[in-house]
Amino acid sequence: MGEYPSGSANLGAGGSRVAGRHARPAGNGVSPVPPDDVPSGGRTPLGGGGALPRKARFSLESGFRGLSTASGAMVLVIIVAIAIFLIAKAVPALQANTEDFFTYQKWFPNETQPKFGIAALAFGTLLTSIIALIVAVPVALGIALFLSHYAPKRLANPLGFVVDLLAAVPSVVFGLWGRDFFVEPVRELSVWLNHYFGWLPLFDGEGPFGYSILLGSLVLAIMVLPIITSISREVFQQTPGMNEEAALALGATKWEMVRTAVLPYGRPGIIAAVMLGLGRALGETIALALTLGSVFGISFNIIENGGNSIAANIANTFGEANETGRGALIASGLVLFAITLVVNMAARAIIYRRREFRDSAA
Repeated sequence: MGEYPSGSANLGAGGSRVAGRHARPAGNGVSPVPPDDVPSGGRTPLGGGGALPRKARFSLESGFRGLSTASGAMVLVIIVAIAIFLIAKAVPALQANTEDFFTYQKWFPNETQPKFGIAALAFGTLLTSIIALIVAVPVALGIALFLSHYAPKRLANPLGFVVDLLAAVPSVVFGLWGRDFFVEPVRELSVWLNHYFGWLPLFDGEGPFGYSILLGSLVLAIMVLPIITSISREVFQQTPGMNEEAALALGATKWEMVRTAVLPYGRPGIIAAVMLGLGRALGETIALALTLGSVFGISFNIIENGGNSIAANIANTFGEANETGRGALIASGLVLFAITLVVNMAARAIIYRRREFRDSAA
């Protein structure tokens, strides 16, 4: 009792190998590591099964990881490089400016005593973009819901294709269409708004009407419509079917199901779509250059001729600008760059907070 198996008694018949194998203490597994690979301390690798094969120093996985990291870092490098370029080109013009850049409302950078300010341009940029979103977002969400939950597939697919096609139309085409054709309906609408709602500051004034903030904002709304619609439709289609079926099983109508299951689930995506549309509206150039009245001033009246934006002013005045004037335009571009960056960072923060809230609630 207590001895090793009898195979050890016949060493001549290979018993030495059997005895050596069975002589291990209980609990130690048989390691596939050859004796030469055992560490100098005499211990076998952790796990009892030997060391895993070493990962190749250069592999497709490590190469792809390095390429992805470099691509992400390149985006940050480009953003920093753009900011440095804008600052370097804008500083001489800002030093030559004889007025406050942030509060002055006029634009005379080509004079002997340059004086220019960003106040009116920034105001027009934000006002046209906000009005465009107010008009476009409800329409885009309605189209997205119709395509994703109400329309039959034989109608939803071609209609969605047509909506996506609007995003491929160049902005100059929208600008020419707004200037030469859409201006007349907008002029008639402005007269009607002034007649019935002239007691509001937005629609006050005696004319002339036409090339105004309203015209530019409506053209912008049509331009950002396909972006918001496409992203919102994709988000609505990702709503879990169990959520929709559970709402319907509890007796909810189709609209109640959309309101309680689809819209809450897609809210982060809707916010992202709206912010992308806002970024497109903030940076739009040619369409606004052709539809606004190019008037420098801060006014909440959106139907009288007037209005201007940072991008439109750059397009309209760059050809006749001298060295200081080009520096002033670059300085205004720096302000637009900062506004766009702040908007995108705010959007990311909102989406991240809502995602955290949703994950914690789940």
